[in-house]
Amino acid sequence: MQQTQGHTVSDPAAFGKVAVLMGGWSAERAVSLRSGAAVLTALQARGIDAHGIDAGRDILTVLGDGGFDRVFIILHGRGGEDGVIQGALEILGLPYTGSGVLASALGMDKLRTKQIWQSAGLPTPPWRLANSLAELTEAAAALGLPLAVKPSCEGSSIGISRVDDPAQLAGAWERATACHSPVLVEPWIPGREYTGAVLAGQALPLIRLETTRTFYDYEAKYHANDTRYLCPCGLPAEQEARLQQLVATAFAAVGGYGWGRVDLILDAQEQPWLLEVNTVPGMTDHSLVPMAARATGLSFEDLVWRVLETSLARPD
Repeated sequence: MQQTQGHTVSDPAAFGKVAVLMGGWSAERAVSLRSGAAVLTALQARGIDAHGIDAGRDILTVLGDGGFDRVFIILHGRGGEDGVIQGALEILGLPYTGSGVLASALGMDKLRTKQIWQSAGLPTPPWRLANSLAELTEAAAALGLPLAVKPSCEGSSIGISRVDDPAQLAGAWERATACHSPVLVEPWIPGREYTGAVLAGQALPLIRLETTRTFYDYEAKYHANDTRYLCPCGLPAEQEARLQQLVATAFAAVGGYGWGRVDLILDAQEQPWLLEVNTVPGMTDHSLVPMAARATGLSFEDLVWRVLETSLARPD
């Protein structure tokens, strides 16, 4: 895997005063608040001087006046995961967790992520960009059904539809465009879904995702009690190691740093297909990075400590 990133410290005072940014104004606000509350509790339990902040439009003033030494970013979606807050923190001179401006912006944009992966020779499904319902209909004819129709710049499966019949195209178009984002269209690849977390340059054990719903949507991620998370994922060790390397490579291709997650599908021929990258993954009771960390012996408190450590030595 990649070289380990960041410094290792044992004294909570080494982090100074930490702002835990959560909430924000994106469609993922509710999830971010849950993630942030969990992170804040864990940091404080380890003796870190951490303070929760529900980020509003005055966040730069709040941070500038707060005497903070660093920031734990647990804002999901636009404004927090897309390079906007990262750029602001660079201007303020505040170290922060996770990927920088460029990688955050790329990771939030599924289209640009796929273009980079394709240029690097990494496997990702073919796609079309639809600017109208007519273009979506043309994409369906070219790519074939079933299709995945999704907003390019949204997270947590918000706005995504599976289209099995042309009659469903109009509804899928409405759901995707309601997110005020370019609409990305891909073939729906049947297979087994996995996710791979990256922490400080190391790929964690894969998790296999199983849901009784049509796909691993927002409900399956955050509310359903019958979603299954398999870790160990059930793959032979050598195959899992190859996929972990693919995850690490895919994360590095967009410039990912510190921690994150990459989602992929294994089709019937065991061919992996990269779907998307998450540069600020969820940290709720249903979230995946904590599950993968537990499989390596890291508690939730250990995990948030390790994530915060990556803010101590950011890349140039």
